[in-house]
Amino acid sequence: MTPALQYSPSSRTALPSRTGLGLKPEHVRDILTTAPALGFFEIHAENYMVEGGPFHHHLELIRERYALSVHGVGLSIGGQDPLDAEHLRRLHDLLMRYQPEAFSEHLAWSSHGSHFYNDLLPLPYTQDTLERVCRHIDQVQATLRRPMLLENPATYVEFASSTWDEADFIAEVVRRTGCGLLLDLNNAYVSAVNHQRNIQTYLDALPLSAVGEIHLAGHAEDHDARGETLLIDSHGNAVADPVWMLYQQIIQRLGPVPTLIERDQNIPPISALLDEAYRAQHILDSNRTITLKPEPVIEVA
Repeated sequence: MTPALQYSPSSRTALPSRTGLGLKPEHVRDILTTAPALGFFEIHAENYMVEGGPFHHHLELIRERYALSVHGVGLSIGGQDPLDAEHLRRLHDLLMRYQPEAFSEHLAWSSHGSHFYNDLLPLPYTQDTLERVCRHIDQVQATLRRPMLLENPATYVEFASSTWDEADFIAEVVRRTGCGLLLDLNNAYVSAVNHQRNIQTYLDALPLSAVGEIHLAGHAEDHDARGETLLIDSHGNAVADPVWMLYQQIIQRLGPVPTLIERDQNIPPISALLDEAYRAQHILDSNRTITLKPEPVIEVA
């Protein structure tokens, strides 16, 4: 039995309700010399699971000035195997070292047995998967002694064996574990187009009151074997207009939420990413009078 943890919605993240960027090595010099007006930076945990080196040196300098979000890509929360204890230990050490304001992971799997796949793979939404995902999240939160944010996936296939809709599945995971939601609006849009899903119905079914961070990113357009549009979560383009529209609607509904501009491919000069960050910041600033109804504290066994 894991020890009981209590998370209020506000404790799921301590990030400022401002915009941030993913930290890229090619931008470090500009960040340190110009100190752009951002609320936070986000790193991928697995890039920092070493003792020293230039990545840590630069991050320590940036951490003195900015809030920090740590985003995991390797826990394989949805995997059938037990969580990798050594990976979880190294993650714990990293979070202890930097004390980030938020930690997040994906609703996906990326490893099986001794094999690691360099991708975030989809899950069948079944009762067995639900129990496994909740068990893994409970273990992560108990080990890290902090709540995590769970990111909704971008998917290209769905399983005939699924007995839950994705949004209802995520809502139940949040209810059972007390974790928060990292709402990736590009992922939501990509999946909605790929599966011909109504995006508004999907967003309405998510536990939006649990959103602790929002991701905005770009996607690429392709076509499947039938010639139908297939969107790819590439993180290699600017945020698309339909995603900006969804963001405007969500912020009008929730009020300001910490928001990250993601770019992992075709990295442009930091000025281009700052333009997107400041566009998002304008939307946040325009909705600062909105207040959310307080929620009760959630107890996690």
